[in-house]
Amino acid sequence: MDALKEKTLAAMQREVDAYISQYKEGYFSPLAMLARMAEEVGELAREVNHRFGEKPKKPTEEENSIELELGDILFIAICFANSLGIDLTDSFDRVMEKFRTRDKNRWTPKGTDSPA
Repeated sequence: MDALKEKTLAAMQREVDAYISQYKEGYFSPLAMLARMAEEVGELAREVNHRFGEKPKKPTEEENSIELELGDILFIAICFANSLGIDLTDSFDRVMEKFRTRDKNRWTPKGTDSPA
């Protein structure tokens, strides 16, 4: 990734908040955002199925990409966090610590024959 394009999670949260804050409607309710997240995950699943599965796109289906669907999911996740006052950097750090401790012996490290 180009270093000039890198953004922190905090910067992305501020950018999304500035965008949403332009509109009277503001953030959707948590339940509506969860439904939207489910929709976007479904669209990602469809794209993955088209690219890696046995289901080709219909000629009438619009072009889309896994990258755009992941971007949509990220946008909704940021909206969800912002609406609930959640700092995603802190959330990410806490989740990574959980994986580093809980799953530290679960997978086989590269260069070894067995899990750690």
